[in-house]
Amino acid sequence: MMDRKTNWGLLLILTLMSGTIFLLLREQPLSSLLGILSTIRPGYVLLGLGLMFCFVGCEAMCSKLILARLGHHLPYRRCLGYSFTGFYVSSITPSSTGGQPAQIYYMSKDSVPAAHGSLNMMLIAVCYQVVTLGYAVAAFLLLPSVRTGMGAGLGLLLLYGGAMMLILTAGMLCMMFLPNAAQRFTGGLVSLGGRLRLVRHEAQTREKLARQMDAYREGAACIRANLNLLPALLLITFLQLTALYAVPYVVYLGFGLRAHSLFQLLGAQALVSMAVGSLPLPGAVGVAEGCALKTFTLFFGPALAAPAVVVARGISFYSFLLLSGGVTLAVHLRARRAESAPRPARIEKSSVPKKEFPRAAGM
Repeated sequence: MMDRKTNWGLLLILTLMSGTIFLLLREQPLSSLLGILSTIRPGYVLLGLGLMFCFVGCEAMCSKLILARLGHHLPYRRCLGYSFTGFYVSSITPSSTGGQPAQIYYMSKDSVPAAHGSLNMMLIAVCYQVVTLGYAVAAFLLLPSVRTGMGAGLGLLLLYGGAMMLILTAGMLCMMFLPNAAQRFTGGLVSLGGRLRLVRHEAQTREKLARQMDAYREGAACIRANLNLLPALLLITFLQLTALYAVPYVVYLGFGLRAHSLFQLLGAQALVSMAVGSLPLPGAVGVAEGCALKTFTLFFGPALAAPAVVVARGISFYSFLLLSGGVTLAVHLRARRAESAPRPARIEKSSVPKKEFPRAAGM
């Protein structure tokens, strides 16, 4: 599945990693960098890795809750496998476009219909976008010194990332809760694209758009039928992003620094993530390190900024890229074994009515 795209993604990310290493070592000799890295306390590195397990585990918990409401009671370890797969494939594909399709694919191997898998990923994406935007807006308003310290270049990236996130979040919410208005608006865009020759296959585009709109309507119906689900998903997503954004603060403590607060480092990382999150690069490799280097200088100082970026990105991205790659391989091999195993005859039975969603008394 996606072998050619995966190979190109890996080649691109290796190229970007090489450029990133050059960027970080350009003004600091390798021997000096290694000497500084040796001073960080290992316990804080382990704590950072624990935060990343929490990050991946929170998404898995969201999947478990949503799929259970859709009638699929999967063990948590299975949902954890989907989340690691999403992390890996998202990291090696531009704009993280491959992660959700890969997760839906492996869910289908566990007898989760593609429609329910898509609905699960859509609800997770909506919650992720809402919380990400809320975190960044709070940091932007409450941390003016960090905002100004990022400089004009990062400010433009932040403006671009914020605008893209706002448009995407508003579009998702509109398609879920204002479907008629969204349908008229998107239909008008398709017609305009056809007249400008930007959309070559207008009928196919409208059909694909209609299917997507149906998925968003089902998502809204699922939320209305389970009103306590959305607050739970938003809370878990808040914990998920807090774990991710706290990694630089753990690195900060690991270097023995105490002058700045957890809230300041959380806000800085939220702004960096907003600035680079919409860029069409696998894992935002290169740009993420460059933005972090500029922002971390405000907290770590010029001497420790580059080592801090190396450790923080090593914890939050590169180490988990390797780990999630191994888990993805295990998930793929298990799916292959399940495909080759003989299947007993089964009685066709729909666990969830087509237009209804099971209600639950509590979480």
